[in-house]
Amino acid sequence: MGLKPRLIRAANPSPMTATGTNTWLVADQGAVAVIDPGPALPGHLQAILAALEPGERITEILVTHAHLDHSALAPALSAATGAPVSAFGPAGSGRSALMARLEAQGLTGGGEGVDAAFRPDILLPDGAEVAVGRLRITALHTPGHMANHLCFAVGDVLFSGDHAMGWASSLVSPPEGDMGAYMAALDRLAARPWRQMLSGHGPAVDDPAARLAELIAHRRAREAQVLAALTHGPADAAALTARIYHDTPAALLGAARRNVLAHLVDLTERNLIIPEGPLTAESLFRPA
Repeated sequence: MGLKPRLIRAANPSPMTATGTNTWLVADQGAVAVIDPGPALPGHLQAILAALEPGERITEILVTHAHLDHSALAPALSAATGAPVSAFGPAGSGRSALMARLEAQGLTGGGEGVDAAFRPDILLPDGAEVAVGRLRITALHTPGHMANHLCFAVGDVLFSGDHAMGWASSLVSPPEGDMGAYMAALDRLAARPWRQMLSGHGPAVDDPAARLAELIAHRRAREAQVLAALTHGPADAAALTARIYHDTPAALLGAARRNVLAHLVDLTERNLIIPEGPLTAESLFRPA
């Protein structure tokens, strides 16, 4: 029983989505699970339905996280097929007490479009299993890119959503994004011997161990750069981004600034740096 996922790529290329959102179909014995239905594009809905083979029907719609480029098509696909929509929860589910407090204090903005209307039919806690024919798809709660983010495991194949990708590092934008949670989830994924990693954007990753190690090292190096830059005097996220991201295209500098802010929030929580005044997106920070 070999796993042969099918890829349907949405027509929504951008600097944040690479060549478009990857929608994955996992099938067995005529049952089909759709992992990340994608953006609300009528053409993408038709492409998903056209990818079904004779005798197949969509029985499960699984959503990694509530960003519009991953979840917005779920209601229309569910209406067309009768399949329930399953996810960890609506946007904001799984958020840490720190991130909830920061949002309540006014920390907002940045990042991709949150699908505030997303409401799954079935909630999948960490470790929940979904049956598709003889296959078992296991939900892994991997907050960080977004608080309600799930990865899905089918044996030694990992559907990693936006948590770990081959084409770029992930955006971590507070308060939806949480760098401490992101790193913990990366470490969790790296502890398992995956054969292949299929993400929400970009190409398949055929050496997941090497890629996960690379992503962890990349984030630790960024953290070290932030700490080193702060030894020259207090700075905010914008100033630190200008010092650290020298060769980043202008279209991605906003995302880079949110990643730096995520590091600053995490370093503050770990008592390695101190904000001058209340913690906001514009705070100045200095070493503890």
